[in-house]
Amino acid sequence: MIVPDLSSAVPVGTLTFWMVLFAIKHVIADFVLQTSWMATGKDAKSGWALPLLVHCAIHGALATAILVVLAPKFWFLGIADFVVHLIIDRLKGFCVATFNVTMEHQWFWWLIGIDQALHHLTGFGLAVVLAANGA
Repeated sequence: MIVPDLSSAVPVGTLTFWMVLFAIKHVIADFVLQTSWMATGKDAKSGWALPLLVHCAIHGALATAILVVLAPKFWFLGIADFVVHLIIDRLKGFCVATFNVTMEHQWFWWLIGIDQALHHLTGFGLAVVLAANGA
């Protein structure tokens, strides 16, 4: 079973390792490798698709590379990371573009916070799957 039962034991050390690794991956992909073209383009009213796809492809590629090296049979979770990141960022971009949310608006910071929380929960979910399956 790829997703553990809620009552199952998950090795804490392994879970922590994967959580930290996905958090580092997220910081690198979201802040180090994301250009201003990606950051502003993915939230634009039009022309958002390419910057969004490039940004999410970086997330997916980094996750897949990590998985291929450390847990090869779970390589496909890199694709899951790409898809989930795409959905989260598109929803945030849609809200920013539709409601003309700028940095000065309180909603901007709420959206950033929710966006980052969802991304870290994604990493946590991937970590649980990997730790529960002995990766």
